[in-house]
Amino acid sequence: MTLSFRTLGAIVVLMGAAVAPATARAQLQSKVGGLTPIDSLTAQEHEMLAVASDFSKRCGDALEKWLAAKETTEERLFSSIYYPTPKTDPPKFTTDWDRLADRDVQPIMEAVLGKSPVMVYAVMVDKFGYLPSHNARYSQPLTGNLAIDLVNNRTKRIFNDRTGLAAARNKAPFLIQRYQRDTGEVMADLSVPVMVKGQHWGAVRLGYRAIDAR
Repeated sequence: MTLSFRTLGAIVVLMGAAVAPATARAQLQSKVGGLTPIDSLTAQEHEMLAVASDFSKRCGDALEKWLAAKETTEERLFSSIYYPTPKTDPPKFTTDWDRLADRDVQPIMEAVLGKSPVMVYAVMVDKFGYLPSHNARYSQPLTGNLAIDLVNNRTKRIFNDRTGLAAARNKAPFLIQRYQRDTGEVMADLSVPVMVKGQHWGAVRLGYRAIDAR
């Protein structure tokens, strides 16, 4: 069972579960590294996997630099403590290190997003599905209009829908899922694990419109 509790104004997630559900349809199709033969991937999937693998390494390196510089600690970085942002719907959260992600990870994400016009998002999440920093196009100021904000301000949310958690927790070399996003778009989501000092921290996720198939 999913459990969570509040302490000192924060939400602590237990047993690998998350709070603030992000609605999304179940996967329409999935391919798992180690189970799916590499030669069965489409040309586009090969291309996206190469991008995601490099993206994952760059994110892992950035997080390790925070630790080396003592800008945060392993305990905080690997914790499941999230501080709710008042009056946000869907709920948003901050952490002890999310500002570092805004500073160092968002530029990496923007560079990755610019590699292909079919890419919809390029993000990093922790193993609970928490997204500390989003692409600039999805980090626009909140307007108070829920329909507009759902599309334009998606940062600092916990994406714990089935697709999101599968991506965040996957430890195989890659996971490709076809799913319907909570905005109604049907797309492919390719995730690759992010490792920090040899430990599984979370994943990078590339969302893109599939243009070829086998």
